[in-house]
Amino acid sequence: MSKALLNFFRIHSFLLTYERFIRFYFFINRTLKIKKRNQTMKRTGKAVWKGSGSEGSGTLTTQSGAFDKQPYSVKLRFENEDGKKGTNPDEMIATAHAGCFAMALSVELEKAGYTADEINVDANLSLDKEGKGWAITKIELKLNASVPEISEEKFAELANGAKEGCPVSKVLDCEITLDYKLNG
Repeated sequence: MSKALLNFFRIHSFLLTYERFIRFYFFINRTLKIKKRNQTMKRTGKAVWKGSGSEGSGTLTTQSGAFDKQPYSVKLRFENEDGKKGTNPDEMIATAHAGCFAMALSVELEKAGYTADEINVDANLSLDKEGKGWAITKIELKLNASVPEISEEKFAELANGAKEGCPVSKVLDCEITLDYKLNG
């Protein structure tokens, strides 16, 4: 077989392999984009309650196991403000909001080319008596962050964007405020 013909077959074989690779690449890329667009994450929590409203009690369990039959009750909710005897739904909402906001801010910072040394968020939830029931009326996010080489203006823009874009912020029907201290 001539050298030219051998080279032709090598090039032809390479091009066929390359064409298959390109088709495979675009198929995978298209498939991943479709999955990303249609992606839904599901998280679960479980509550078990026994007894009357005022004297009963229950347990809370999360999908991850971070809470496994954690005790809660009306008494713990309203008469145990330090939270040492058990949790309550309000405390869990405040903690979820603090965690979600911190994560959202870290993502916004990363997209803008920054990495925080530390993001520390306290969420203070106000539960107020309204008519015959209670309502979450406000959550104050207190942020203390250390982000090297970021301007105050850029940090404020990203922090407020994270507050608005955080999934927990989006689900809450209350006033949400943000106070922050930036340590560069």
